[in-house]
Amino acid sequence: MTKKEIANLFYDGFNSKLIETAEFEGEYEIPILKRCTELIVPKCGVPFSKMDYTDERDLLLFYEQDPEFRDLISIPQKYIDKIRTFKCASTPDCSLYRDMPFSFQIANVAVARSIGLYMQNQNVLVYPNARWGDERSYESKHGEKPLAFAGIPMHTIVTIGTYGCSKTAEDKYYQQAGLDAMLVTLEPLAVIVYGSMSPKIFEPYNRSVDFYHIPDWISYKKGGK
Repeated sequence: MTKKEIANLFYDGFNSKLIETAEFEGEYEIPILKRCTELIVPKCGVPFSKMDYTDERDLLLFYEQDPEFRDLISIPQKYIDKIRTFKCASTPDCSLYRDMPFSFQIANVAVARSIGLYMQNQNVLVYPNARWGDERSYESKHGEKPLAFAGIPMHTIVTIGTYGCSKTAEDKYYQQAGLDAMLVTLEPLAVIVYGSMSPKIFEPYNRSVDFYHIPDWISYKKGGK
């Protein structure tokens, strides 16, 4: 991009070029991603903030604090050449905290899908990331697809992140409730799981979907499996 084009992004507000070809879903008009059926089982997932410091080029993902990938959200065009060096990438994991105002959750889901669609249009193999908070995000209203899964096609491959999401009994409750809702809503072909997989949470679903576990980045670098 030229300096003039980058400068214009600040006037464009939401970077409308990302969704020029988009179709939208539901009351909140969330951009719809393309269905992905090509499964590449990664041996590791590389966080966005680490991609310049490693030769690993399996799965690029965003399971870290939002400020770590803020620049990508602002100007994804700046990073697309680096993203193309990976075999595949997940969509940004924009936060959906349980205590976050719902209006902010809607915005974060829309942004994540917009970036994912842009990467798909740039010939990147993209797996939608499914992230949820409390019931507001994963329960259906008025017969529509829940916000957490809006814009994700059925029968696709998805990624989820569990790292740091099972610290309390409440965390575990919402993790399983959201997982159940995701599997019922999307009927995914496969689920790539970044982080721990509690048998109590995941084993009840082993017969209905294939889970592929990859360790969090710190465990992987320390040799964990």
